Amino acid sequence: MRGTPIRLSPCRRFICDLLHSARAVPTAPVQRRMRLANTVLARRALTERPAWSAIFAKAYARVALAIPELRRAYVKLPWPHLYEYPASIAMVAVERDFGSEKAVFFGRIRKPERRSLAELTAAIRHLQNVPFENCKDYRRALRLSAMPRLIRRPLWWLGLNIGRQRCNFFGTFGLSVYSALGAESLHPLSPLTTALNYGVIGADGCVDVRIIYDHRVMDGTTVARALERMETEITGSILAELRDTWQVRAA
Repeated sequence: MRGTPIRLSPCRRFICDLLHSARAVPTAPVQRRMRLANTVLARRALTERPAWSAIFAKAYARVALAIPELRRAYVKLPWPHLYEYPASIAMVAVERDFGSEKAVFFGRIRKPERRSLAELTAAIRHLQNVPFENCKDYRRALRLSAMPRLIRRPLWWLGLNIGRQRCNFFGTFGLSVYSALGAESLHPLSPLTTALNYGVIGADGCVDVRIIYDHRVMDGTTVARALERMETEITGSILAELRDTWQVRAA
């Protein structure tokens, strides 16, 4: 049989470059089963429900305020060292129709810890619907992917290894989820210090949440404590925000 060669699209080239950069990062996953039944009920009571990705992004960023390792990156210029950022920037993966294919694009959301759940949900939906030419992150990705590989790969390396610029290109943590499709990724690859994802939320409100982390920056015990604090945030301050929103709308 003779098949048909298919040229790599700009989106596939971007993913290839991302995975090439991720190969240099020694990552390990840490998982915690969270019990979020009360938060599930409070969210369900709302007419306009915030996205779960907004809830988890905010919880992670609030925890990162107290655990600085979550805001650090391992960079190699001018020498190998850790670089700490004053706030979090979420790099959110969204699936978009691009030409004739389904493609993954990445957009930044700055300082999720300071935004309301409504604002975060609106920001995520904006990334899902904004025209490509109106999103700086999307335009940059498409321009970069149109370049020859001999130029793209060094630019990726520079972007990931200049501390003060890295967050402007890649954020401080990644969020990639497709549990709405009934599936979950156990160990997604990423060039970032941490990548956050979660599985399908069960009828009892339990869900498996993972942080895949760069072992050069922190240890697994730090990540385990971060996950514990995330559960406390989701069942504490974020639950209170959901209930306040419900009470205001009910009134």
